[in-house]
Amino acid sequence: MAKIAKLLWIDLEMTGLDPVHDRILEVAAIATDWDFKEIATYEAAKKVGPSLVKSRMEAAPDFWNKFPDVRDALVAQNNSDQAKNGRTVENELLAFIDEHFHADEKVLLAGNSIHQDRKFIENEWGRLNERLHYRMLDVSAWKVVFDGKYNKRFAKPEEHRAIDDIRGSILELKYYLGKVRI
Repeated sequence: MAKIAKLLWIDLEMTGLDPVHDRILEVAAIATDWDFKEIATYEAAKKVGPSLVKSRMEAAPDFWNKFPDVRDALVAQNNSDQAKNGRTVENELLAFIDEHFHADEKVLLAGNSIHQDRKFIENEWGRLNERLHYRMLDVSAWKVVFDGKYNKRFAKPEEHRAIDDIRGSILELKYYLGKVRI
């Protein structure tokens, strides 16, 4: 298989937003080319101790109570046999990168507010972090410019499930790029 992927879109669902105290619960990745065509996808649930999940979700009740279906689905997924330990998930993500990206290039990370996800990657998956380029394609920067300068907003659905959020981010970036005249 030709290694043609250029962007690694990642979205994480976590117990909260503090990369020191919170943990990754779910990860999805989509490898795309520069036309944002999906080349491959990866999804996994990462096992987190149930007491930590409960305490961290209780620490942010405003968010989790606003999305009870998402909360309950993530908790159920975490308690199921499909949840994997963090080392296994990191190994699978590295194998995904090896399959779709050139080994001699740092991988460009893309996503919405990807800087926040990157903090969790740095904290929990050091080997994955080493494979990533220091530059990132953050869709939220486009959102700020188009909203602030042009009063243009993309109505992105708030799924709060990793694979759906990536696809929404790709659609959002396509929307902004569609407004650019070259």
